[in-house]
Amino acid sequence: MEDSDGEDVVETPELPVEIIVYILSFLHASDRKEASLVCRSWYDASQDPRFQKNVTFCFPASASSLELVRCLGNKSRCSLIIKQLDGFSMSRSLLLEVGLCLGSKLESLALPGSSITEASLLALLPRLTSLRRLDLTGLDSLFMSGAFLSREEHRQQVRSALSGLEELDLSDLRYLSDLTFNRLTGCTPCLRRLSLAGCHIAFEFDPYRGCPVGAVEDSSALLSLRNLRRLLTQQKSTLVALDLSRTSITPESLRTIAQVPNLVLEELCLHGCKELTDYSVEVLVKHQPNLQRLDISACTELTSRSVEAIACGLRSLTHLSLFRDWRITEKGLADLLSVPSLTSLNLSECLHISGTEMVKGLTGSSATTAQLERLNLKSCTYIRDLAVFSLAQLLGDTLCELDLTSCVNVTDLSVCAIATCLQRLVVLRLGWCKEITDWGLLGMVETTKCEPDEEMGDKGPRFTRTFGNMGFFKPPRLPFEERPKLVTQNDLELFRKQAGASLLALSRLRELDLSACSKLTDSSITQVVRFQDLQCLSLSLLPDITDASLTSIARHCRSLTSLAVSHCPGISDRGVAQAAPCLHRLQHLYLSCCNNITDRSLFLLARHCKRLKTLDVSRCNNVSVTTVDVLQSQLPFLENVHYKFMGGADLSHSYALTD
Repeated sequence: MEDSDGEDVVETPELPVEIIVYILSFLHASDRKEASLVCRSWYDASQDPRFQKNVTFCFPASASSLELVRCLGNKSRCSLIIKQLDGFSMSRSLLLEVGLCLGSKLESLALPGSSITEASLLALLPRLTSLRRLDLTGLDSLFMSGAFLSREEHRQQVRSALSGLEELDLSDLRYLSDLTFNRLTGCTPCLRRLSLAGCHIAFEFDPYRGCPVGAVEDSSALLSLRNLRRLLTQQKSTLVALDLSRTSITPESLRTIAQVPNLVLEELCLHGCKELTDYSVEVLVKHQPNLQRLDISACTELTSRSVEAIACGLRSLTHLSLFRDWRITEKGLADLLSVPSLTSLNLSECLHISGTEMVKGLTGSSATTAQLERLNLKSCTYIRDLAVFSLAQLLGDTLCELDLTSCVNVTDLSVCAIATCLQRLVVLRLGWCKEITDWGLLGMVETTKCEPDEEMGDKGPRFTRTFGNMGFFKPPRLPFEERPKLVTQNDLELFRKQAGASLLALSRLRELDLSACSKLTDSSITQVVRFQDLQCLSLSLLPDITDASLTSIARHCRSLTSLAVSHCPGISDRGVAQAAPCLHRLQHLYLSCCNNITDRSLFLLARHCKRLKTLDVSRCNNVSVTTVDVLQSQLPFLENVHYKFMGGADLSHSYALTD
């Protein structure tokens, strides 16, 4: 081939699509998304079926969504979340298009924040012959009249389509009654998962008839325990997961459900069921010993008796949430941590937990112990460095997610232990740990010989793992009234040469929260927050960081999709100007109370951060409403703009908040 000047031009052959698919298989999902924008052939390769598992498309009801639905007709399988549907013609047309183009391909459908009519949904459901999950959360417009699926012909059509439905979410329905519940669940004979979270269920007394529930026929006004038990009995062979969170379930009602003959639950969620007692948990464990996931968080009457019962009775347990169960103490945690199948434990806001018994459980005589992958100790204010150090050693091979938010007694010693031992971490949250300083992040604290904590006495764990020349970490001793010593350039040179572990060792991090660790400065942030796969970063409420930190983060963490630097007065337009060109993937940015941010920053974001979905510029005195309006018109994906009290507005008034 020759060009216009008569010279030979060698064409570069295109790679076969199979080769491109193979290359993309080595990339993380977010990176494949970026690669798909290179050219048409790379886009086609990114659509290979091996990359399209569990893909969900989320969009609002609009005219442009019609074309999107038609394009999705080319896919073999897909899932949809359609927001803001109503009873008008646009919504009806969109649902009709979904039925025509995706009827035999749609596996999951959710309609949050909608108010569709019965006729619109009844026109759609018979076409969804491959549906496996249906989410009708909060769709009161369907159930308010009580006439939904009242006609036999409609029930037959829906039953034929939904015979394979496995998951049904009916959460937060105020008007769900025995009659409408029976009609709908009568069309779904193979349910595996059912959610009734937040529904008004009459467990023992019917307030409308003034008599015990079940004393009369099915109610047209409320859903009763008798009816729920009937469904569990009918579908006991398939149903394995039940969510009754935020309901008024009583101990006796839970006993009734747990004792349904031949019902074998694997997952049960009872979050916020405040009437439950230790006795009801003991009965549950006795009759449902195969439970693998149990959420009894915010059940404020429960004590450590429940923990002991769970530890003894649920030997296949993998996930347990005790969040905000304030009366739970250390008792029973040692036995719980000896359950070998346990991988996720949430003890956040359990105010009496110090970690002592957890360490004992993990170092006990049992041959096998819990292989925790996720541990949440948020707001456990008795957690101290010794417990973190011990847990870090014991869980180093498995732990991927650790939340120590608001553990106010955690210091630099804990940070160094985490960086040294927990190098598999993907999520680390240290927000509001105000004793953490630059020294901890840099791994440059003084070392002394490890000694057991006096509070734990002779029973405390003794550390056997060696840390090279790091030893046991303690921060430098400083005069009480002096400001913590700032890190100097010489210190940073030492940091680059030393063998100790800094936060840089956590190379797998995807999420990092250091918000309100107010002693941190540019000295550590610019040196250690350098993670190529980091997606979510929060540095809000750090008064001493400046544009230098923002610029460094943007250059070294180019996978960021969410960045929070609210209440950081040192962040200005200059930092945004240097950072924005590197943050092409950014979707959520929080800049509230950054008074050195002006309209100029918003124009830079509009130019470089085209995928922005959320922007918070509340209380930014130098940003104008006019510029925010311009930004919204230029960024096609922008959904949430927060700008309360912006531009120096009187705090007694507020600009509109777009959600």
